[in-house]
Amino acid sequence: MKIPAAGTLPWRLGEGGLEVALVHRPRYDDWSWAKGKLDPGEDWAVAAVRETEEETGLVVRLGPPLPDSRYTLLGRDGTPDDKVVRYWSARVTGGHGQLVNEIDEVVWLDVTSAHARLDYARDRDQLLALVRLQQTERLDTWPLVLVRHAHAVARGDWKGDDTARPLDPLGREHAGRLRSVLTAYGVTRALSSPSTRCLDTVAPFAAAAGVRLRKRRGLSEEGFEAAPEKAHRHLAGLLERGEPSLLCTHGPVLPALLDDLEPRLDLDGAGSVEVVEEFAEARDEKLVKGEALVCHVVGTGEAARVVAVERHHP
Repeated sequence: MKIPAAGTLPWRLGEGGLEVALVHRPRYDDWSWAKGKLDPGEDWAVAAVRETEEETGLVVRLGPPLPDSRYTLLGRDGTPDDKVVRYWSARVTGGHGQLVNEIDEVVWLDVTSAHARLDYARDRDQLLALVRLQQTERLDTWPLVLVRHAHAVARGDWKGDDTARPLDPLGREHAGRLRSVLTAYGVTRALSSPSTRCLDTVAPFAAAAGVRLRKRRGLSEEGFEAAPEKAHRHLAGLLERGEPSLLCTHGPVLPALLDDLEPRLDLDGAGSVEVVEEFAEARDEKLVKGEALVCHVVGTGEAARVVAVERHHP
């Protein structure tokens, strides 16, 4: 049986440089990263943030992903289970820091001390990857999330204005799940096409997070057809601000935006091949309906570059 789990490496810059947060589990008397099993139907990234808060009391914003950890455990019936843990780098954005679940101590350590304190060799892979990101100036990122609206009522079944065409039941379900994904990346600025199907895709997140949902006609199908340069300006504006952001639009608009981002892909990093391949697949498919493409960006304006890419399918 495969056991999916997710966790984070919370990090900060102290007086002595990079520091990370480790947790101690009294049940096993070991030091490791905050992590835990996925709930049924839960997205990996959402589980990583939830488990971190449950175990440490810290609210985090996910950054670039880190290497997975895979190992075998014996189940209660004595049969081997394969456990897969996905990890992310993470910035602390809030929380009370009080221990909540299965943990009796959380410590912030410098990299050398953390390497020595960890009980499992497999946990050092994530630490080394985090250090490489910091050394190559790819750790301090902000997320730019491109969202294609979720599944809507078919055009042939809708008698009104197409801009008012709403999500269907499946689309509303996907919009609800997307809310937690966007929360995991700490989005604080949201732009959307004014079409109902786009607004309803990201409205659940905006309402829950208290983020103002800004309508931009240039991101609609009709607005893009009339003045395609406006969509480019909206994306450029987000890159200039450098704030955790989302942009929700339509399939016909996305290729132009992805073309703008492609020259910004980081081609010198250790994971550059994976970044390019993931981005190319998303571009070729124009994202599936309800998908969120998370681009981890370093820098702003003309200097902004995409150092990691993640696809979150509905």
